[in-house]
Amino acid sequence: MEQEQERERPLCKLSHLFELQKKFSRRLGIEPDTFTDEERKNWILDYARAMQQEIAELVDSLPWKWWAKYQRFDLQNARVEVVDILHFLISMAIALGMDADDLYEKFCKKNEVNHMRQDGGYEKKDRDDARHI
Repeated sequence: MEQEQERERPLCKLSHLFELQKKFSRRLGIEPDTFTDEERKNWILDYARAMQQEIAELVDSLPWKWWAKYQRFDLQNARVEVVDILHFLISMAIALGMDADDLYEKFCKKNEVNHMRQDGGYEKKDRDDARHI
């Protein structure tokens, strides 16, 4: 029972994030439930590009220029960029027809595959080991 409650709490929070993002998308006039295949493909590409940009902004929060003495780690901005990435990731999941339960379930299954790969030494790529996800 206690383990079941532990799983529910994060899933409830994740479901809330999905609802917030759906509401925001609707505010912008984006209705993933009505996407054609072409629109879905284009939105997924847009979200992937947006996440790439947010990742670049995250990198800029870090002192990655080893030759520049003026740089410092901007922890607060790094955290904001991670949240921005999550916004687009959730939007992409929604565009793919996923909800919080789907994402949670697939994450857990993929996590098991990752552990299995590490247990086996992960010496070669097996494209079939994640097909059940």
